[in-house]
Amino acid sequence: MTSAIDPAFADRVRAFLDANAKPRAARTSGWGVGSDALSAGAEPTRAEELRMVGEAVAFRRQLFDAGLGWLTGPTEYGGAGLDRAHQDVYDEIAAGYDLPSEFCFLVGQHIVAPTLVTWATEEVKREMLPALFRADTIACQLFSEPGAGSDLAGVRSRGVRVDGGWVVSGQKVWTSGGHYSDVGEMLVRTDPEGSKHGGLSMLLVDMHDPGVDVRPLRQMTGGEAFNEVFVDDVFVPDSHVLGAPGDGWKVAMTTLGNERASMGGRSSDPAADPVLRLADLIRHTGRDTDPVVRQEYARIAIRHLVTRWTAAAAAARLAAGGEPGAEASVIKLTESENLRALATLAGRVLGPRMTADTGEWGTYVWSEVLLSAPSHRIAGGTDEIMRNVIAERILGLPRR
Repeated sequence: MTSAIDPAFADRVRAFLDANAKPRAARTSGWGVGSDALSAGAEPTRAEELRMVGEAVAFRRQLFDAGLGWLTGPTEYGGAGLDRAHQDVYDEIAAGYDLPSEFCFLVGQHIVAPTLVTWATEEVKREMLPALFRADTIACQLFSEPGAGSDLAGVRSRGVRVDGGWVVSGQKVWTSGGHYSDVGEMLVRTDPEGSKHGGLSMLLVDMHDPGVDVRPLRQMTGGEAFNEVFVDDVFVPDSHVLGAPGDGWKVAMTTLGNERASMGGRSSDPAADPVLRLADLIRHTGRDTDPVVRQEYARIAIRHLVTRWTAAAAAARLAAGGEPGAEASVIKLTESENLRALATLAGRVLGPRMTADTGEWGTYVWSEVLLSAPSHRIAGGTDEIMRNVIAERILGLPRR
């Protein structure tokens, strides 16, 4: 993998972005200018979301065809074979342009794709990895179930062996992006007589199969980003089993490690970064001289920076072909705790303006952050599960 950055690389990135995007207009003020939307908690309608997905797909295909769509990926699977430093250069330059949100690709490119690199057959890698990074395919996770909760090994979705593959049935819940995804990474029980963890397998399910029914779940934010998914007698060929039958728990741990490591990245739009916006809010309301508010904000800002640095280190190791480590649980836990702290401090500063829309710029928008915070404590594993992982794998404490 190439480790030295060619000085012409940045020029190449700028040339592409100049030709395919508009520079982001400089903000003349830190408060009251432009949209007051925040990157945390934003909930578009289904129609808005599908429009955003279409824009993201169109841009991603241009990016990939220009050789910039998977900078750290292996060349044999469509990547550029460069190191994380090149991705950092691209991200830094791209932050100055108005680009479509690529949130719809988060699961496929940062969670499922690294799992495929580790566990998929060579045939599936060559077919699916370029498709994921060119946005010809969008992927989702089919893990959680109504009756399993945080007990991932307690899934009841089943796969029955047939000639050439498996027939899969079951119900999944809290599936982000299931309504616009093409393929789902699904954990199922393929050996009902096996051990709780050993009887599981991970399969890639065609989300367009007639046996797949995706239904929206409306949250208290008003958004419908999550879905429940019903799978009824869907055939999955042997080639679309990740690892071997019975390896499902190991594959799931790889996927969850990737998911937790993907958290903590910086917002592509600094103006929408809730940590920076909170500082603006504190100054705007005159609370910047309050020592308690200042100290609480300092904790949030420090935690945010440490999370970003840890996430960058984890991403660099993954890009170099390594496995996600236990620090991924630290990233996930710290990120969810920080979002809760953000919402709490914003509420203390705003008071009733956080729950009643006065029309004042930059105030009521924090209600979305508050209402979405609980979901972050569940996604990728509950906070309690993360504390167990940290205690056992990092601190070496005995299991209870």
